[in-house]
Amino acid sequence: MNAESELSWEQTQNLVNTLVFKHTGKYLTDIEIDVLRGAWEGKSYEEIAEQLFRSVSYINKDVGYRLWKKLSEALGEEVTKKSFRQALKREWQNQTAAKTSSTPTSNSAICASQQRFAIALEFPEGSVSLDSPFYVERPPIESDCYKEILKPGSLIRIRGPKQMGKTSLLNRVLAYAAQQNYQVVRMNLRKAEKTVFTNLNRFLRWFCLNVSRQLHLEPKLDDYWDEEIGSKVSCTGYFQYLLEQLETNLVIDLDEIDAVFNYPDIAEDFLALLREWHEEAMIQESWRKLRLIIAHSTEAYISLNIHQSPFNVGLPLRLPQFNQQQVETLAQLHGLTWTVKETEPLIAMVGGHPYLIRLALYHLAHQDVTLQQLLQDAPTHAGVYSDHLRRCLGNLKQQPELAALLKQVMTAQDPVQLESVAVYHLDSMGLVHLKGNQVTPSCELYRQYFSTNLS
Repeated sequence: MNAESELSWEQTQNLVNTLVFKHTGKYLTDIEIDVLRGAWEGKSYEEIAEQLFRSVSYINKDVGYRLWKKLSEALGEEVTKKSFRQALKREWQNQTAAKTSSTPTSNSAICASQQRFAIALEFPEGSVSLDSPFYVERPPIESDCYKEILKPGSLIRIRGPKQMGKTSLLNRVLAYAAQQNYQVVRMNLRKAEKTVFTNLNRFLRWFCLNVSRQLHLEPKLDDYWDEEIGSKVSCTGYFQYLLEQLETNLVIDLDEIDAVFNYPDIAEDFLALLREWHEEAMIQESWRKLRLIIAHSTEAYISLNIHQSPFNVGLPLRLPQFNQQQVETLAQLHGLTWTVKETEPLIAMVGGHPYLIRLALYHLAHQDVTLQQLLQDAPTHAGVYSDHLRRCLGNLKQQPELAALLKQVMTAQDPVQLESVAVYHLDSMGLVHLKGNQVTPSCELYRQYFSTNLS
């Protein structure tokens, strides 16, 4: 980036987070980031407050005061809402000049130069923590979620293959909801024991008990459960009771809801129940308190009545891969001054897959390997992706028919048409791209590796 050009929002956010963390040992809070972004967009405090559903006084005299005070101390000069962009531009120019003027002659000197400006590195494992500077937004997804979660009876559907950042996004949406003093209940359905899925009645009782305990409310299932009227009606009656006990709104996060697809009899009724609860908010006041977030890797491959499915209502979000600018932003966070010359070959190998990009940048920042060597070894067991590729291969070998179909996709010259269930499974693993009813390898890394390692 030219030092004379304006900083992008991603660069601004990362620079401020880096400066504040170096000075205080803590990153900006979510609402401080919201105010910073509003100021970066040239909005008044009144506009920012209206967007965040907060009072102008709170945004101006509380959050804004803290934000500019932190930034002033980090920069060593007084910074205000009007002057912060120029101050950050000067800081960026100083850092850029310092990097370009230094002429290190050894690896240790290069490391020292990078460490001077880079944030402490994080190995990409699991979700990105709330206070991590390595979370890169994919606008307008985050802001759309924050707006939607404030709506009575809202339902948000987040779809994306594994390791694309669904849980990291969920964590931020739930943290935002908690800032609004909403009650939050989290459930990862893949963590439920298999016995929970024995039948619908057992599953719904487990579900209600789990919600009750997270809300610290005494479970009263037997007071509302009646076998004569059925478990779905009983469950709805119990939820009505729970909502009436709450003085604020309730957000229920259902992560990895795909797990229930393996039990079609339970899935059909449970998913229809979620749709019913979403629609109850249009009729009953108490149900307006409920907000649902559903995260999944694939669409439901079971048969669902179009009027009973939760997958055709609410706010649908498909997590995209990182674009070139976002990859460059991540590279900067890792102390790497990258341009198109470096980002293009990496994206050509792994696409914009967040986990695969971060793993490469982590090793490059540690100088374990050069970019040329990383790309050369990427599809081999000697490369940085070895563990990831072996895990994928192990999963496929447990499903020989699916492995054979993937081999067909990876070795074909043209897109391949597969039956729907196979497509769903391969898509959920992030191994293929969908183009209508046809599939292609999701990236060159997978094409090269699985072409030679699947029998």
